[in-house]
Amino acid sequence: MKKSLLSLALLTALSACSPDVEISHTKPQASQDTKTLEATEVVAATDKYQAMLDKFLTVDMQADLSSLSDIDKQVLRKLISVADVLDKVYLEQTYENNAEIRQQIQDSKLTNTEQLLSLYDLHYGPWDTLEGDKTFFGDITRPEGAGVYPTDMTKAEFNQWIQDHPQDEAAFKSGYTVIKRQGDKLVAIPYSQAYATDMQQAALLMREAAALTQDASLKTFLSKRADAFLSDEYRDSEMAWMDLDGTLEVAIGPYETYTDKLFGYKTFFEAFITVRNPEDSAKLDVYKQYLKGMELNLPIPDEHKNFQRGSESPISVVDQVAGGGDNKPAVQTTAFNLPNDEYVREVKGSKKVMLKNVLNAKYKAVMQPISALIIAKPQQSLLMERYFFNETLFHELSHGLGPGTIVKDGKTTTVSEQLQETYSKIEEGKADVMGAYNMLFLMDKDVLPKSEKNNMLVTYFAGLFRSMRFGVHEAHGAGAAFQYNYFKEKQAFSFDSSTQRYTVNFDKMTQAISDLVRDVCMIQALGDYQQSKDFLAKYAVMADEVAALNEKMAQIPTDIRPNYPKI
Repeated sequence: MKKSLLSLALLTALSACSPDVEISHTKPQASQDTKTLEATEVVAATDKYQAMLDKFLTVDMQADLSSLSDIDKQVLRKLISVADVLDKVYLEQTYENNAEIRQQIQDSKLTNTEQLLSLYDLHYGPWDTLEGDKTFFGDITRPEGAGVYPTDMTKAEFNQWIQDHPQDEAAFKSGYTVIKRQGDKLVAIPYSQAYATDMQQAALLMREAAALTQDASLKTFLSKRADAFLSDEYRDSEMAWMDLDGTLEVAIGPYETYTDKLFGYKTFFEAFITVRNPEDSAKLDVYKQYLKGMELNLPIPDEHKNFQRGSESPISVVDQVAGGGDNKPAVQTTAFNLPNDEYVREVKGSKKVMLKNVLNAKYKAVMQPISALIIAKPQQSLLMERYFFNETLFHELSHGLGPGTIVKDGKTTTVSEQLQETYSKIEEGKADVMGAYNMLFLMDKDVLPKSEKNNMLVTYFAGLFRSMRFGVHEAHGAGAAFQYNYFKEKQAFSFDSSTQRYTVNFDKMTQAISDLVRDVCMIQALGDYQQSKDFLAKYAVMADEVAALNEKMAQIPTDIRPNYPKI
């Protein structure tokens, strides 16, 4: 396609990102008015809990449902019921006795009970996910292995068991098993057994939805995924998910491993229930033809580039209408790139799904006010909403690029298996910086306007501050922090301590982006666990000036709390 047509397609696509939300300037409140307070410490606690709730701005989300038939709406309602089931499963996966803790809060006589319940429901447990999982009720420390390993099991014990029982390695490292104690033994229990009642209920609802829908690809996926819930064999349904091409774009199942901070092996259940916008989706198809060029352009030796992944790379622009499980607590997902199974990626590729209404809400509620506060006045006008959207898109595209299946010590393995619990932080930061790197590549190809290079760089840099507020214990926050500190070392920006504002040094930033992509991709290519740990220890830390700015941003929401329309 000619340059002019490419630019037109791009601008048209981005113009479609007009506001699609109504922002309600109310913040999450406890479900009932707080009772009259007498003790000073109770007042202080009330203020503290409300401040924790106030970090999330309630947003009334809107979605264009005009294309949905009555049958589509019936199917959506069934799938929302599935999402509700997966909510229960995720709570148990997070901590085995999680539901009991909520009941303890509800039964307590505390003046702050309603606020505590609101916080529990926000974070899906008694831990503040923005503050390093600090406990706000009770004295239980959040287990590194969540609820999918024995809480008293160490990494050394797990590894020793596998060394002594090599026949158990596949089951123990599977993403679809829970590790339990049986007497003096460790055993791997398949999800279909560990969560049997919920898996059976979810499978039944999925089959009912499959029977209703007239969308052949959705019918196939729902049927196969229902089977997977009962068999723990997910690969066939992952293949079917790649073929979804109708109005309803849904992702339902065990996907991400972020919550497993012990090893990063175990997947956690979630559901994205969305409505696809075919026109907006088609406008972004132009980028798919450049994916192999992006891989070839990576600043690493060719032997470490991944040309084996499948060529399919659908991009869907959607409005989210409901969620469940892992995508609901605290900070909201703006986009996702699935499946994570490297075999499926090599055979079929991966799909990128952009949650347009969530992206728009975050830009207006969070990104704009942060940028106005921290970017130097002469560079303020360079901020562009289209590059907030584009950085998210190219972040997802970049998850599908770079090392995936690798050879380590003569054995074929994956980056995620070798980097263990460090993988999520390394991969999220990689996708961020590689997204910027790939936009620079497309500017060199005249696919994106070269004249907007500085707009992209300022918008990308400002976005790091949004993510760092999630904390360096969290994958996206840590990934943003290591980018910031690496760029600081490379003098890619300057910081005026008197105004507390940043100026991007464009030439140095461009070079630093390339250098960081190289360094992170080589950690992945070599599957070097120790180097990954050392890199994160050095760079994935909260800089003092950023911590001070986070305090200054206290009146800016950290994230949104979506209120989805009733179907």
